[in-house]
Amino acid sequence: MDGQWFRRFGDPEPDALKLICFPHAGGAASAYQPLSRRLRPHVEVLAVQYPGRQDRRLETPMADIGELAAVIAGKLADGETAAPFAFFGHSMGALVAYETARLLEERGAPAPRRLFLSARGAPGPRRSPHDVLPDDEAILAAVRRLGGTGVALFDDPELVAMVLPALRADYAALAAYSWTPREPLHMPVTVLCGDADPVVSVEEAAGWRAFTRAATEVRVFPGGHFYGDQRLDDVAEVVLRGVRSVSAARAGNGACHDRTPVSDVRG
Repeated sequence: MDGQWFRRFGDPEPDALKLICFPHAGGAASAYQPLSRRLRPHVEVLAVQYPGRQDRRLETPMADIGELAAVIAGKLADGETAAPFAFFGHSMGALVAYETARLLEERGAPAPRRLFLSARGAPGPRRSPHDVLPDDEAILAAVRRLGGTGVALFDDPELVAMVLPALRADYAALAAYSWTPREPLHMPVTVLCGDADPVVSVEEAAGWRAFTRAATEVRVFPGGHFYGDQRLDDVAEVVLRGVRSVSAARAGNGACHDRTPVSDVRG
């Protein structure tokens, strides 16, 4: 697998299911190191490293979610990723994960057996007002409002200068994103969200139900947009349970037929 685009954290078991993780706006692959530690050795976390951040900071960030998803889908289709694997996307990463999964299904390529979509409302005909920000000041204010363990870094002007190009591109991508109605996916979806998220309501997150023909589970945790910072063990447990269902389907007939939705399960 392309080491420029996908980062591994540690050595999993040989038959571990792969969980391909998509970072939030302004985020990087390293955001998934804590989750990787919780899931090893049973799950191999492969975090996507978008251009324009960390060791790819000299590259031009991609300001189009569709183009970003197309590149990632191409890397997965052409690489060594063998089924089964799953996707986990947080915030903007949930959109990129969804679009990547959709492209893989449409191309007939191996697609994720399950989607974990975190802290993002389902797309629709109207853009979220939280995605359309006029300038750097508004972007930085939005990032501070979302909170998270790394928000204090934005008090350092040098660090702000380093991350602003990626943030600008990511918010430009969100502002320009236009969802086109398509056939629902065929994979189960687990939706995760915080009950006090300032930009995503539980109802908006639960809207992902309409995007798949398979089962949808909605897990609601105490906390805000980055609820996982405080509930990492609980998130890892949800992922492991979802992974086990994929593995059970693989051991059976290779498909997941559970279509019974489970909604608004409070964690």
